[in-house]
Amino acid sequence: MFRGAIYGITAAAIWGGMYVVSDVVLEVIPPFTLLLMRLLLGLLALLPLFMRSNLTLPVSSARWRILAVGVIGFGISLGAQFVGTDYSTAINGSLITSASPAFIVIFAVLILRERLTKQRILAVIVATIGVIIILDPAQADFGAETFVGDIALVIAALTWGLYSVLVRKVTHDEQVDTLLMTIGAFIGGLLLIIPASAIELTQTEIGDIDFGIVIGVLYLGIISTAVAMWLWNRAFALVDASVASLFFFAQPFTGVLLSVLFLSQPMTANLWIGAIFIVSGIFLSSPRTKA
Repeated sequence: MFRGAIYGITAAAIWGGMYVVSDVVLEVIPPFTLLLMRLLLGLLALLPLFMRSNLTLPVSSARWRILAVGVIGFGISLGAQFVGTDYSTAINGSLITSASPAFIVIFAVLILRERLTKQRILAVIVATIGVIIILDPAQADFGAETFVGDIALVIAALTWGLYSVLVRKVTHDEQVDTLLMTIGAFIGGLLLIIPASAIELTQTEIGDIDFGIVIGVLYLGIISTAVAMWLWNRAFALVDASVASLFFFAQPFTGVLLSVLFLSQPMTANLWIGAIFIVSGIFLSSPRTKA
């Protein structure tokens, strides 16, 4: 449990900080092209590790399952997230995608037949309250102008929940190593992202790329994609999906905290209160906690 928690929380924390970098890079590189770069860099970072390992490729049926999981996670989910962010607002996106843990729990029950205890339900509810307190729903605007984007964000949250649960299922059913699972999922995502990027570049040009943009792209590709995705997949290989879902809540907390540290946003009571709820939710999920 402890190792899985460290992996999952670290991955979510990395993604929380990713948005500060993404905001800058997306001003120069359009979203699907940036996602393409991230996946390609992720592959380049992980393939040398695979070449040095003694891992063997899984059987043909498992390969197709891994690719399909990648299509869902890195093709549909991240693609829908970019569309949603473009047509909606940042606060809407943060609130809607924070529903991913709830979807993970639902799919864990339906697909993995995990036992949904009162303790785990309470843990998700408590941590979700913490996120809501931090993000402040009063700032959201769910009107007609953001409807298309909001629907895309719901799809992104739902499919990320499905992706996370399928990672655990395929990893266990096929006895697939986390490194192979991550590499195969990247390739599956590229099946959708390559044509999406090609279409995008016919309508939008890449801006001027300077040293800072290069560093930002490398960070997003290697740290936020290769490292964080491996950590996230590893967490779901080690811990029940309904428990691992709670690690996602470290993402909005880290994002807000970094905004306070680097973007001069005020440190509010909401941040501290929300953090207490999130930590309490993760603590409640521990099997050592008495129900």
